[in-house]
Amino acid sequence: MAEKEGGVELKFRIYDGTDIGHKTYASSMTVSTLKQKLVAEWPQDKSVIPKSVNELKLIHAGKILENNKTLADSKVTFGDLPGGVITMHVLVQPPIAKKKTEKNEEELKKLNSCRCVIL
Repeated sequence: MAEKEGGVELKFRIYDGTDIGHKTYASSMTVSTLKQKLVAEWPQDKSVIPKSVNELKLIHAGKILENNKTLADSKVTFGDLPGGVITMHVLVQPPIAKKKTEKNEEELKKLNSCRCVIL
């Protein structure tokens, strides 16, 4: 069953369709703790490997789960079928390098400027 004595049976589907972390987790576990477990268990043979919890987003029922909430607070729905397992999707978003060069700033100024010519 998907819910067992305060626990929720979950598996996590990553970008290439592979499932990881198929276990029963306590419904009192925070999303942040769950992400830490996923980072630790992440398959090292994948092309994209998260380095921290901040690079992961967990999606359940079309909603991105917040780090500070528990699974129960996030209203993780339980499977309709007996013995069902809840599948959450994992999105990896590496941080974007925040480098601005003078050239980029000049290009932005050109794009955002308004010019009028009266003949």
